[in-house]
Amino acid sequence: MNNSQPAGPVDNRQSRVSRLQTLPLRAVQLRAGFWKSRQELNHRVSLYHGYQQLLQNGSFDSFRLCAGMPAERPVDPGAHEGHDTDVYKWLEAVAWELASEPDETLRGFIDQTLSLIEAAQDADGYLVTPIMLYHPEKKWADLNFGHEMYCAGHLIQAAIAVKRALGDDRLMGVACRFANHIDSIFGPGKRSGTCGHPEIETALVELFRETGEERYLKLAQFLIEQRGQRRLSGFTSYGAEYHQDHTPVREAFEAVGHAVRQMYLATGVADFVMEMGEASLLEALLHLWTDIYSTKMFLTGGVGARFDGEAFGDPYELPADQCYCETCAAIGFLMWNWRMLLMTGEGRFADLIERLMYNAILSSPSLDGLHYFYSNPLMLRPTRFPRLSANRPTGNLSLQGRPEWHGVACCPPNVMRFLSSMAHYFITHTSAGVQIHQFSNIFVNAELEQAGKVAFEVNSEYPWKGDLAIAIQESGHAPWQLSIRIPGWCQSFTVKVNGKTVFVKAKAHGYLHLTRPWKAGDNIHLRLEMEPQFIVSHPRVDATRGCVALQRGPLVYCFESLDQPPGIELLDIQVDSARPVQAEWADDLLGGVMVLHPQGYVLSQEPWEGALYLPLDRTSPAERTPISLRAIPYYAWGNRGLWSMRVWVPFSTDARG
Repeated sequence: MNNSQPAGPVDNRQSRVSRLQTLPLRAVQLRAGFWKSRQELNHRVSLYHGYQQLLQNGSFDSFRLCAGMPAERPVDPGAHEGHDTDVYKWLEAVAWELASEPDETLRGFIDQTLSLIEAAQDADGYLVTPIMLYHPEKKWADLNFGHEMYCAGHLIQAAIAVKRALGDDRLMGVACRFANHIDSIFGPGKRSGTCGHPEIETALVELFRETGEERYLKLAQFLIEQRGQRRLSGFTSYGAEYHQDHTPVREAFEAVGHAVRQMYLATGVADFVMEMGEASLLEALLHLWTDIYSTKMFLTGGVGARFDGEAFGDPYELPADQCYCETCAAIGFLMWNWRMLLMTGEGRFADLIERLMYNAILSSPSLDGLHYFYSNPLMLRPTRFPRLSANRPTGNLSLQGRPEWHGVACCPPNVMRFLSSMAHYFITHTSAGVQIHQFSNIFVNAELEQAGKVAFEVNSEYPWKGDLAIAIQESGHAPWQLSIRIPGWCQSFTVKVNGKTVFVKAKAHGYLHLTRPWKAGDNIHLRLEMEPQFIVSHPRVDATRGCVALQRGPLVYCFESLDQPPGIELLDIQVDSARPVQAEWADDLLGGVMVLHPQGYVLSQEPWEGALYLPLDRTSPAERTPISLRAIPYYAWGNRGLWSMRVWVPFSTDARG
């Protein structure tokens, strides 16, 4: 592979531990289809909307004031310490988007913003505007909640994006000066300690990859190894666990504390392992991943069981209605899984990336691209408004739905940068061939060591249909391997090459491998059988015991009250899991979705009228009325107002339930 071509968000082409390598920035292009339409909405609507929100909320004016310029709008003196990162994530999103879709207006916004940031930076490299403006005495005084290194991390990632995507290194100068400033204060023989909110670790490793400066890698190592000293005091009822400062990283086999912090820390550790190859750290990451996947992850891929501390709960503590499932935690989880996939080549990590993409992340942005959930519960009770925002909105909540912005606005620009860079997560390569991890309409143009230049196109109506057509457009004469992930949800599949069925006995690490001397005109057709499935949770998950959820392909489904017959309360329904579920395409609903129609019942409230608790012999058998229910993809809920919603529903498999 030609390493002179600019990379995407992760450049592991020279990393020590990598079974799979990322492709150059422009090697993978999304074409018309499910994800391209969302990427276009992100470009056309969300990025512009984000710019306006940053203007209105004084985010740009904070930099303007630090640069000695007058503010154009009021700036909140009580702004969150991580306020600057809203601008940095938006910058990163715009940069990745402009790499594939030029836009003179957005490029103008970037130029203006870069000039502001350059002018705002202190002479010593420090740059955290809320502290510079209102609390200069707190400079490096509050590692618990100061968010200073967190801000530096997002600045570094934005700078790398601007350089790789646009060839503009102005922000790299700012980012390196800030990183150098931190390196002059923290490290062996200097000051001990690390930031309460991890993020800088992954950014420093990527800065090392971009610049070749080993001191950034060593600084990342120092900050990682500072964890476990119990210097960080935590939040409310949590102690050092809140900041993952309770035990050294190499011994941290259980996910605890603030979920976003845990995800970003694991991502940084994974990046460090890729560069240094330390087996004990990789083992710790695998233990940590297994703990989450086996005992602390919601069906959507979301993590964070508690509003208190935005934190993980105990094993199997997964409440559907009170869960937090912050959008940023889902994006952090995806970034961590991407690095685990690159290191191991195991399909379980790509499976989880898919689950996160279609459910835990996609449920945050509204279908109009203007509103965002901060937390993503799996149940909404009637007439009740949970904390779906960092700052609870006011007004008619049933009509308001997702807020436009948040007091702590970390999630909206995080969604924007994910959508603008998401092609990065679809395809990788090795010396032997190319691996397809995620499915959509895509064009791939790569250069392999053995086969030279290869190009192919994937066409699919995924996630609605499980058929993938792959057409080889260019290839050298040497054989190379095309590997295609077979999703964990898929019960059976068939594959044809040039019209002839290929019989495959087993999947290696979740992938189908096809090796041959490919030539232009060759085609592959993969059919993944995609039938609705009833899902049950582990019996220790008390909140969903006796319930089922619906999934079809990668999509988790939910029930909203306005989709059921009038007068039906979702708390009274029961699904008949023994009867088949019909799937129907609804072109005029929620932008076009596949709707599921399970059969079920409405349970009578007799004899519960006026009573909360009754003897068992007065309540059985329950009276019930047959009903046909309608379920929509979970990601689309809340786009018609906030009505009651649930993913998990009690089920019956016999005549009386």
